Amino acid sequence: MLISTSENQRLELSRAKAFVTAEAKAAGFDDVGVADPAAFAEEHGTRLEAAIREGRHGDMGWLADTADRRRHPNALWGEARTVVVLAQNYGPAHDPLVDLSRTDRGVVSVYARGRDYHDVMKGRMKTLAQRFASRFGGDIKVFVDTAPVMEKPLAHQAGLGWQGKHTNLVSRSFGSWVFLGAIFTTLALPADKPHADRCGGCRRCLDVCPTKAFPAPYKLDARRCLAYLTIEAKGMIPKEFRRAMGNRIFGCDDCLAVCPWNKFAKRSQDMKIAPPSSDEPAPLEELASLDDAAFRKRFAGTPVKRVGRERFVRNVMVAVGNSRSPTMATLVAQKSADEAPQVRAASAWAAKEILSPAAFAALRTARLDKEQDPLVRREWNA
Repeated sequence: MLISTSENQRLELSRAKAFVTAEAKAAGFDDVGVADPAAFAEEHGTRLEAAIREGRHGDMGWLADTADRRRHPNALWGEARTVVVLAQNYGPAHDPLVDLSRTDRGVVSVYARGRDYHDVMKGRMKTLAQRFASRFGGDIKVFVDTAPVMEKPLAHQAGLGWQGKHTNLVSRSFGSWVFLGAIFTTLALPADKPHADRCGGCRRCLDVCPTKAFPAPYKLDARRCLAYLTIEAKGMIPKEFRRAMGNRIFGCDDCLAVCPWNKFAKRSQDMKIAPPSSDEPAPLEELASLDDAAFRKRFAGTPVKRVGRERFVRNVMVAVGNSRSPTMATLVAQKSADEAPQVRAASAWAAKEILSPAAFAALRTARLDKEQDPLVRREWNA
């Protein structure tokens, strides 16, 4: 029996999908799915526009600048006929919320404790995409959070999970602990079915948020989010959120960690992405003492490095203030003379939280005699 040309093409595309799926698993990815850009819902772009219009993106101007290309996959690349979405598990060894009670230690978000996932995933994805294209043809583009792509809606459409009420992807196999990447291709591979929303009536992620950053389910206000405030925000942490920071010095995992679907989560076995086996929060005094060279050396190859030493130690000094520990008094005095204005400003706030009224008044007088930066002076005079 003769097989038609169209049937041959369908079989070849099915083989191409089976190939990329098998090769993705062999390359170390934990899940893979296929989305059809033509079926991408317009509502995702509408929601993005609403968030920008309401200012919920904060200082992330790049979101507004790229909104037109971000609202739909084909707005980024009109020739794309398939998006292969890849998921990488980065599940922690223990519940990160446990570390929040150790107020003399600085808590870094789980995703940032190992190597930068952008670098690890992109290398693997490029190799995978090249192998795929050399065998089946077509043009390809690879993206790992480096282009205006809405990976989470695409992952939902590709059947990898659903966007929870905390706006992050939830996987039935890995809970909330997944990195995402996308390979765009001009080949029309068979698409997978979208995953159903399994949040139901649960609202644990909304209720646990220390700064009430969710005005409604499935809606995040970055301006109130500790992940945004400790990583993306360029200026000082607003006073209203400082005590809520606790000892979180880079990111926040609260809404991820409480998700009930994490009961199916597994510790990442990927040595390049998983946190080191000695994953112990570092003492605040040790982190506050890092100069620029020591900061760059300590966090080389991790997401923490991109925030820069000034903003990182700024966060540490807020955590120092939240420790309320008198043993940190000497550190606060030292950091109040730091070379970085935001560190000095955060130290002024920490001094009010830790020192006795008399000690604070003495330090304030000594520092204001030498301080010229208006930001720092405002903190001392608040």
